[in-house]
Amino acid sequence: MDLLSLRYFQVVARHEHISRAAEELRVAQPSLSRTIARLEGDLGVPLFDRQGRRIRLNRFGAAFLRRVDRALAELDDARRELTDAAGLTHGSVSLASETLLTVTEPVKSFLAEHPGVAVRLFQATPAAMAERLSEGQVDFCLASETLDGPGLVHEVLLREEVVLAVPLGHRLAGRREVTMAEVAGEPVVTTRPGLWQRTLAERLFAEAGLELVVACEIDEAATAIELVTAGLGVGFGPAWYLDSPMAAGRPRFSAIRLLAPGAFRVLRLYWREGAYLSEAAHRFRAHLSEALAG
Repeated sequence: MDLLSLRYFQVVARHEHISRAAEELRVAQPSLSRTIARLEGDLGVPLFDRQGRRIRLNRFGAAFLRRVDRALAELDDARRELTDAAGLTHGSVSLASETLLTVTEPVKSFLAEHPGVAVRLFQATPAAMAERLSEGQVDFCLASETLDGPGLVHEVLLREEVVLAVPLGHRLAGRREVTMAEVAGEPVVTTRPGLWQRTLAERLFAEAGLELVVACEIDEAATAIELVTAGLGVGFGPAWYLDSPMAAGRPRFSAIRLLAPGAFRVLRLYWREGAYLSEAAHRFRAHLSEALAG
């Protein structure tokens, strides 16, 4: 058993597919299969259930993967800690977020203050964010949904109001506030299930005893506002975005306050408890917290 075989196993376990894992690792498929077979031989148990060309992580593999994830994350942390201590780089920080729109301005101002720091950003679903963080692939995750995973901790960065956006000329346009009952039957432009805008819309309509009518599903929250202005339906968005300078120059729409107790989202920053964070990561966390709070 060596470090390379553990990293190969980790990728195969994530994909549960030899070909896709080999493509990511840029190794030949037969070579990868032999490495996994040798690892299973060393351990004395199969790690995958095989059904023809398909493989599935079994209970032995799942238990082993939890240990491998922790061990490799520790080794990666150690390498980064030594690199920082030796002063070999100016530091780096990585962040996964459900939408990159939220962090665009904070990252811009952070890089202006720390031009030598390398910042890597990833857009991901809540499930993918939790996986990346647990495996040590990123330092932080910014999420409006609760992330589940062993050893994950968080701080609340902000609690913000969510408002209703409607196209100009809509029957509700120009109103200062509306109830959910007044939105009944309106087609809603929203994200696909699993992202916070969809979760929020489903919750608001359910709490009001109404049925959610989905006009279209999207992956990027900012696109919803564009589709609202085009007249495809109404949408929900954080008040900071709808009232911000970033909305300037876009086709106009009407933003209306929702008279609903659940019309808000909580933005949380997650990281692994006990994981090593570089000086750059510590500074980035402080900067992001201050920028979003402002």
